Amino acid sequence: MENPPPKAAKNDLPAGDPLAGDPLEGELPDIVDLVLEMGQPAPRVPAHVEDLVETAREYADNASSESTRDAYAKDWKHFSSWCRRNGFDPLPPDSKVIGLYISACAAGGAKLGAPALSVSTIERRLSGLAWNFTQRGLVMDRADRHIRTVLAGIRRKHTKPPRVKEAVLGDDLVAMLATLGHDLRGLRDRAILLLGFAGGLRRSEIVGLDVTRDDDSDGAGWIEILPGKGVLVTLRGKGDRWREVEVGRGSSDHTCPVVALETWIRYGRIARGPLFRRIFKDNKTVDVERLSDKHVARLVKQTVLAAGVRSDLPEEERVLLFAGHSLRAGLASSAEIEERYVQKQLGHASAEMTRKYQRRRDRFRTNLTKASGL
Repeated sequence: MENPPPKAAKNDLPAGDPLAGDPLEGELPDIVDLVLEMGQPAPRVPAHVEDLVETAREYADNASSESTRDAYAKDWKHFSSWCRRNGFDPLPPDSKVIGLYISACAAGGAKLGAPALSVSTIERRLSGLAWNFTQRGLVMDRADRHIRTVLAGIRRKHTKPPRVKEAVLGDDLVAMLATLGHDLRGLRDRAILLLGFAGGLRRSEIVGLDVTRDDDSDGAGWIEILPGKGVLVTLRGKGDRWREVEVGRGSSDHTCPVVALETWIRYGRIARGPLFRRIFKDNKTVDVERLSDKHVARLVKQTVLAAGVRSDLPEEERVLLFAGHSLRAGLASSAEIEERYVQKQLGHASAEMTRKYQRRRDRFRTNLTKASGL
């Protein structure tokens, strides 16, 4: 009996593309596809465990986030395309080829056909390649000298001081809130800024929240408003861990994140599902879909410019200086309390990481020059 013909490779490339039909450019094959490509009969799955196989696939998909898998897929596409242009075979993993590839990534220009990549991006690419090889039953040895020593040289030559986002301080935030309207969109954006700042939340955590707990949700967590106390935010951490963030009431209704949330939920008629959603052009209709995290970054930039924050700098520089992370850094820099409380709010494992977020907070507070008698 002849073996069945192999399945066509799945990919998202347009018809006519020279890479279309290439299995290395498409989605990762499952075990049945791999067996068929090797010319062996597909293993028969007993009927009574077919549902279990599908369940196992769903759990495997949830082992990593969709954004992580998308990034790793792009890493593999970039690597395999580079190999093809330079006459190399992407499979099996060859440490010498990978060493040449990351060299091209660091050099950029004609060697890569694109601008040079940063050290952090190259390291992320290596993680993506390792993951992709693993899915194909292969092992990439990052400790091999052809990869390790080249990467060490790239770090030494190309590593630059980190460019961190400027913190939005308390007074800055009050000025930014004053630029927002009192329509539906303004109510939503006011709640986003206040909750993001007071909770020390990442932009993905802000838009990933649901208004109530929903175990079937794909969100990052949910909120619970405790009358007379504040808002308890429950967030999904790494792995199977969860953490709670307490957001207390403000000193006035104008700057209170709890009041802002209650107002948005009431007028936005948010009963269940995503907390923050897109609003249609009529500024009256709220979508059912979750808001993109890019909105948080755009919102911070727009209100920073409108409020005149850091007006001593050119506008194009201010746009680059502020983003969604400015809210998280702003809480760490503004809260005049013991460091351990800030560390807990941000969910950091070490105080050293928390100090990296405290922009300008302790700068020149201790003058060792005067302390030494000069």
